[in-house]
Amino acid sequence: MMIKRLVIGGGVLLALGTLFVGRGAISYIRTSVGYLKGSVQESIPIEFQIERARGMINDLLPEVRKNMHVIAKEEVEVQRLKEQIEQSQARLGKEKVELLRLKTDLAGGQDVFKYAGRSYSAAQVKADLANRFERYKTGDATLASLQQILSARERSLDAARQKLEGMLAAKRQLGVEVENLEARLQMIAAAQTTSNYQFDDSRLGRAKELVANLRTRLDVAERLVNAETNMHGEIPLDAATPENIVDEVTEYFGEKDKAPHVADVAKD
Repeated sequence: MMIKRLVIGGGVLLALGTLFVGRGAISYIRTSVGYLKGSVQESIPIEFQIERARGMINDLLPEVRKNMHVIAKEEVEVQRLKEQIEQSQARLGKEKVELLRLKTDLAGGQDVFKYAGRSYSAAQVKADLANRFERYKTGDATLASLQQILSARERSLDAARQKLEGMLAAKRQLGVEVENLEARLQMIAAAQTTSNYQFDDSRLGRAKELVANLRTRLDVAERLVNAETNMHGEIPLDAATPENIVDEVTEYFGEKDKAPHVADVAKD
């Protein structure tokens, strides 16, 4: 039983260890990939990145044209819908006038009615009024639906226009920012051409670095030559040497010792 528990416990620990190691490896891989992406981004020349940004901005033109086409088409549809609503309103207005006329005539209690040179009975007029009324209610409901559709499409059209205006404004702003970035890059390049040392990989920068290295190497070579000449320890032939250096040293310090001290002078 004890062995079984140990085996089970060891298996659980092994599984947990594998799980944590796996998670750690995944995290390490993700971190490494992010670092590599950042390194790659930093290694790409700024000029190329600016041109890439300008190309991405130009690539927005097809999307802008597509939205403009959609908006233009929707404007045509909305205008057509408005005309349809105006026609329906005019038709319903005329039908309403005729309905009210028939209603008024029937309310008079007559048995025979004459319209456009023809005579109609009260029953015929009532049937016609009923048919006209049903048709009017259907047309009125249709008109209400068309008005709701028009309102919804106008809101959608306004939203599409705002979106297009936002895209155009953002595109213009991005274009200005890219131009500013290019101007800053040119200013930096101009400053680098006059500086003593710069971190750039241009031909001028490499030439300046080479000349500086050559100057340093020549300075070092000259110092080495001078040092080697002074280290030979040869007796200088042109320098004046005292005939008896010992006598000169003795005489020098002897005169110093014979000089009156300040304290003695003060006592006197």
